[in-house]
Amino acid sequence: MKDEKPAREANREPVHEQVLQSGAAWNGQAYNAYPVGKPQITVMRMSLPAHSELPWHTHPMPNTAYLLSGELTIEDKASGATHSVKAGEAINETLDSAHRGYTRDQPAELVIFYAGVEGQPLSVPLPGEASEF
Repeated sequence: MKDEKPAREANREPVHEQVLQSGAAWNGQAYNAYPVGKPQITVMRMSLPAHSELPWHTHPMPNTAYLLSGELTIEDKASGATHSVKAGEAINETLDSAHRGYTRDQPAELVIFYAGVEGQPLSVPLPGEASEF
């Protein structure tokens, strides 16, 4: 009798799936350049309860959020445009443009990847708004 591996072990090849590749934010705003300075990558995990919203804020560097669970809606302050992402999806956020994220009936858990430089804040609240972090 041959030595046979179980079916699940026979198919142990890596699986790759590109979730997002873009040179622009979700609203079409182009990313023209990365910030100047010593590069610093920051990865942040965030959990938002159902029926919650983040304060209005901007980001001074390109960043991408990947939804682990739930649903998150991003709203642009100037236009009122919104874009929703669900678990397993990613979204490029806007650069130096006021926006906020909010949840509806379900909580959301996400991982955010920031491509900034040393000493640069990840998020800048609008005047009168609380800090995002």
